[in-house]
Formats: sequence, C-alpha cells, structure tokens
Amino acid sequence: MSTRGFTIVLEPVRQARYVNHPASERPELAEDTSTRNRILAATAEVLGRQGQTKLSLSEVALQAGVSRPTLYRWFADKAALLEAFGIYEREMFETGIAKATAGLRGNERVDAAMQFIVAYQRSYSGVRVVDIEPEVVIARLGHIIPDMRAQLEKLLPGPNGAVKAATAIRVAVSHYIVRSDDDDQFLAQLRHAVGIKTG
Repeated sequence: MSTRGFTIVLEPVRQARYVNHPASERPELAEDTSTRNRILAATAEVLGRQGQTKLSLSEVALQAGVSRPTLYRWFADKAALLEAFGIYEREMFETGIAKATAGLRGNERVDAAMQFIVAYQRSYSGVRVVDIEPEVVIARLGHIIPDMRAQLEKLLPGPNGAVKAATAIRVAVSHYIVRSDDDDQFLAQLRHAVGIKTG
C-alpha cells in the first residue's frame, strides 16, 4: 500500500529525462529503466523480510541480481532508494487501478477497483512491512491515505463520492494493519462502503 514521494539519483538533466518520458519512447534507455525497476521490485522483497530500519543495500543488490556499483549508479544511498521506492509503490498502485478498471463503467468499474485493492494487499510482498515495523508504516499512513483516497474518488462521482472513497480506504487500511477473522469479508466490506449491492 503507500504512496510516498522520492528521487532518482542522477544528474539533473538525465533525471528529468528518465522521470518525464516513458521507456517506450526511449528505446536506448529501456535496459537501464528495466534495471532500475528490478532494483525497486527487489527493494519490496527485502523490505518485506527485513523492514526499513534494517534494509541492506547489499541484500537489495543480491535480490535484484545486480552489482553494488550498479545499484549505487541509480541510488546514492539508502535514503535515495527509499525515496524512489515510495514513488514506485504509488505509481504501481495507481497503474494497477487504471488497468483493472480500463474499459469499464459505473458499478463494474468501481467493483473492479475494489477487487484490485483486495488482491494488491493480499499478494504484494511490500505490504507486509507492517508486520515487521508497524511504527514506521503507521507514521507514513498519514501521507499515504490522501493519495489513495483521491485515486478512488475519481471513480465515485456524486455528492457522496468523497465519503465513500474515504470509508473504503479506511476499511482497506484497517485490514492492512490488523489481520483478523473477517479477512474473507474484506471485499464485501469495501463494496458496502462504496454502495455496491451484490446478490
């Protein structure tokens, strides 16, 4: 879950080029972009095992299958990596919602978003950092919740859209922080929060 802002450690001109244009428009940079994304994906795996405080750049490099010099070419230190990882997580969530709801309208579109949220929290390894360092994750939630709420609110037009989006995100955060015996009701609770009626 997250959502979280950060920087890529490159000189300013190259940084702007990498951030502002998709890799598909820069075939000569595709391999580098792939390496960067592999490092960020590896960061999620290592965070899920070690947490943020004990995050080891050597472990991230090993998980990503790259050398330490390659990792440092992209991220000068742990702080820079965590910054970039914040953006990576936010973009992954936003892209996932967009793909899940593409071509759908009305309640089908909203329901697809709810199903994505459930699948994301159950499958993404980085989500379980809360089990290792709950205090770190909880401290970040104040910044994460508004971004997630805004993303969902776009799918919920009408006078109560903002309240529905806020309620659904609060339900999702609750399931994220505290797992209990109602996990099988997660999707049903989200649907109820946004006003989707199922048979």
